[in-house]
Amino acid sequence: MIVGWVGASTQTRDRPPEGRAITHCPSEAKPACSLEVYFLDVEGGASTLLVTPAGESVLIDAGYGQREGRDPARVMAAMRDAGVDHLDFFIATHLHNDHVGGLPELAEKVRIGTFVDYGEPLGIDRMANNAIRAYKPVRDAHPVLQVKPGDRLPLSGVRADVVSAGGDLIETPLAGGGERTPGCDAAEDQPEDGTENYRSVGVMFELGAFRFLALGDLSGNTLTRIVCPTNRLGTASVYLVAHHGDYDSNVAALYAAVRPRVAVLNSGAAKGGSPDAFRTLHALPDLENLWQLHASRIARNADDDFVANFDNTTDGNWIHLTARDDGSFQVINGRNGFTKSYARPQPSPGESRSGT
Repeated sequence: MIVGWVGASTQTRDRPPEGRAITHCPSEAKPACSLEVYFLDVEGGASTLLVTPAGESVLIDAGYGQREGRDPARVMAAMRDAGVDHLDFFIATHLHNDHVGGLPELAEKVRIGTFVDYGEPLGIDRMANNAIRAYKPVRDAHPVLQVKPGDRLPLSGVRADVVSAGGDLIETPLAGGGERTPGCDAAEDQPEDGTENYRSVGVMFELGAFRFLALGDLSGNTLTRIVCPTNRLGTASVYLVAHHGDYDSNVAALYAAVRPRVAVLNSGAAKGGSPDAFRTLHALPDLENLWQLHASRIARNADDDFVANFDNTTDGNWIHLTARDDGSFQVINGRNGFTKSYARPQPSPGESRSGT
């Protein structure tokens, strides 16, 4: 359902300087082109930039507001590197300052097409008050796509299924889902906390055999229910760890269901990334690597080459992923250029996935 279609703001915006050229697929062809994903260090907030093979740009969350414009500047830097000068879609996973606080300043600098969110906030979450005041005027000046689980975002060449929104979850499993998940009986009972977290917009992005799962701050029992007792998601190549790897995201059954090859953790030095969550990640038998946007002071980190920022790093280095439709992908650490390639997976007998 499309609601709130209003002409875009007429404020002056700065075009980002040209960055390195990324070759996108022409619309009339369907070669094995790439999906580019930039995981941005907003130090315990959240922001992820995607550029599709068709050249469409999607920003999930915008990091913190204030802080001398730090997070909008980091989004702009990633856009320059990706060679995009506008955002076709902005997805607000939920209305907390660490996810949408940076949006007003960003919207003054770049053109944003369509906003994607779950609609009206709960109204009982005091942590959301300031974020709502910052977010709503910008949202209301743009076209808005209010989504519910089961919707699909209108992207070309990449499939983007909404799996959670407004506290609801998909009912019909995605391709590869539908099986019972091991370990559900041992899942901890963690009732929804009354904040906007459990209402997060979650999306599964697919380019052929590559799948990227981003669930915002989905946590507690809501995070458990999306895979328990039945896995509604299938598997994912890469998983952006929900809720910054906080304790209430530490759901072993989710990892048993999704079986990511790579997990990316967007946490701060002391925000998110609980020691328990780290222990679970380090112990996963099928996880090839944990990549971190920021080193933790409170838990055992991944090896240094897989960590983009330390406390003495002030540049906001990103993690850059390039995915192909055969399921292969490459990840680069923006701090030191360390690069790791992940070969295309060998499909299980009878496995079939749609990428359009």
